[in-house]
Parts: sequence; structure tokens; C-alpha cells
Amino acid sequence: MKQFIGFLRKEFLHIFRDPRTMIIIFGLPIVQLLLFGKVINTDIQDSKIAILDQSHDNTTREITSKLLSSGYFVLGEELFPGDDVEDVFRKGKVKMVVAFGSNFEHKLEREGKADVQLIADASDPNIARILTSYASGIINDYVKKEKLQNIQLPNQINTEVRMLYNEGLKSVYMFVPGIMAMILMLISAMMTSISISREKELGTMEVLLASPLKPIQIVLGKVTPYLLLSFINAMTIILIGVFFFGVPIKGSFILLVAESFLFILMALSLGILISTVAPNQMVAMFISALALMLPTILLSGFIFPIENMPLPLRIISHAMPPRWFIVIIKNIMLKGTGIMFVWKETLILMFMTFVFIALSIKNFKIRLE
Repeated sequence: MKQFIGFLRKEFLHIFRDPRTMIIIFGLPIVQLLLFGKVINTDIQDSKIAILDQSHDNTTREITSKLLSSGYFVLGEELFPGDDVEDVFRKGKVKMVVAFGSNFEHKLEREGKADVQLIADASDPNIARILTSYASGIINDYVKKEKLQNIQLPNQINTEVRMLYNEGLKSVYMFVPGIMAMILMLISAMMTSISISREKELGTMEVLLASPLKPIQIVLGKVTPYLLLSFINAMTIILIGVFFFGVPIKGSFILLVAESFLFILMALSLGILISTVAPNQMVAMFISALALMLPTILLSGFIFPIENMPLPLRIISHAMPPRWFIVIIKNIMLKGTGIMFVWKETLILMFMTFVFIALSIKNFKIRLE
């Protein structure tokens, strides 16, 4: 035990003496979270649109005012009959054109219907879909509340929509849990993956092999310092998500901390496994940084829904640890659920951790022989 404590102390001092490691552990995750949290954003804000008003009555002016005061749209250009709409899109100044038909107010009051056309630049289909959806919602809400509230329509069906867990439809609620999983996965795995590889490159592996330490003690000694530092890192990320991005924690904070600790341990164990099979630091860093990044982003449900993936990719996604951690975080932070709702995902992460540690010790034993 005394030898293990001394080895552990040596690992801590080695980390603290290396400023590059400290920057990667503490600086890089914060920068990544802030950048991803701000850049990866599907919320519409101040999108430039053009207005083609062929009626110029009070209703069209009020609808235009509603659109521009919503915070989603700003007036990029005002069009007149005869202007080429496609030419406006080619200039790239606006993403959508709102075209009101002639006699808009008269038709709406007399016939109960009027023509308004939303023409969007679908070179980016997601943005076009969101813009037209927001504009349609604002226009329909105005017409229903201001113009048709006293008109009884036959066989009318009123649809009420309620969004649970994210009433404001803020995309940051979706991205922060995914970013947290990605950062903890990559940073933790990368740091531990180069630990044993560094020993081999520096020629100090022979010292470890000749020491009285057992393989399990060497593996735990390599993992423990990064486990504690990554845990501090995870708490920092959670605090930034709550106080900077406004993501709530509706469930148990203690459960969230425990699940984060488990996921970090799993990621560190995976890093140690990579370290035992990689011949040098370069290969270890390549596997942990590049080979893990794309599967984490593409196959974890972070950005793309797993249900929309082909069957082979859905099967492969079951082996992606971030997939299960993202489900756990969203359930605890957004839905406020307890362990009874995430026990399956928790057991999967525990099983993965056990497998990675067992394989790491096995590979290390082969090296001892």
C-alpha cells in the first residue's frame, strides 16, 4: 500500500509539473463548451427577411410588425410588385420572403381567408424549415386571436400544443448534455491514453515492470489522478451549463454527480485500454482524439436522432458510451427523473467500465510476461 501511495503521489506531481496537461484538462474543456454552446445553435434570431406587401392595409402592417418584433426576424429588404424574388435570394441578403396577396384584409374579413406566401431559401433545408414554421406560427396566431376570435366556424378543431421539459424550445438544452458527454469522453480518454505510452517512449516502463507494484495498482495509479481532476472538470462544466447557458437541474444533483463520476471512470478506463495497446503517444492520441470524436458526435444521438439511422448504425450505436450518458443527463437535468428511470443506462456504463479495466489489466499482464 505504501508503494502504491508513493506511485500515486508521483503521478499527481507529474501532472501538475506539466502546464500543457493542465491546459488540456481544465482550459480546453471550458473553451470547447463555450464555443460549442454558442456556435451549435438551431435557434432562430434576427434572421433577415424581405416583405412583399401587395395590400398595404392595417392587417398586413400589423402582421409585419408582429414578425419583426418577435425577435426572430429583422427586415432585410422591402419588395414591390414586379421585383424578382429569386434575384433577392441570389444576393444572399435574406433567407425568406413574406408575400401578402392583394386585398388581404378585405378577403380575410369577408371570406375568412386570405393569401400569404412564405418563400424560403432552401439551400439550407433545416433553416428554411424552421423559418417558415416560426413565421407560420406567428401569422396564424395573430389571425386567430385578432381577426377570427368572434367568428364561429363550423366543425372547428382547436389544437393546443404544450412543450414539456423545454417550453422555450431552446437548442442549448439539447446541446449542452451532448457537449458535456463529448468533452468528458475525449479529454478523459486522451489524457489516460498517453500515460502508459509516455512511459514506454521515455524508457521508464522498465522501472514500472521491475517495481513491486501489481498491474492493477499501476492501472489504478494511472487512472486515479485523472479521475479526480476530470471530476473537478465535470463539476465546472455543469456549473457553466447551469449559470451561463441556463440549463436547469430538475433532478437530484447528487445522482447527477454520481453518474458523471461513473462516466468519467469509464472514459478513463477506455483511455488506459488504448494506452496499453498503442505503441506510442502519437498513435494513442490519434485513436483517442480522432477515432472517438466522430462516433461520439455521429452515433450517440448528440446531433442526429438514433431512430433515423440505418439499422447497422443503430446497432453500432449501442457500443457508444456517450449515447447512454446523454440519456442519463437529459433525464436528470431536464425531466427530473431518478435512478429508477436510468438504471438500465447506468448498468451499461458500469459493465463497460468493468470490461475496459479488465482488458487493460490483461494486456498489461501480457507485457509483464
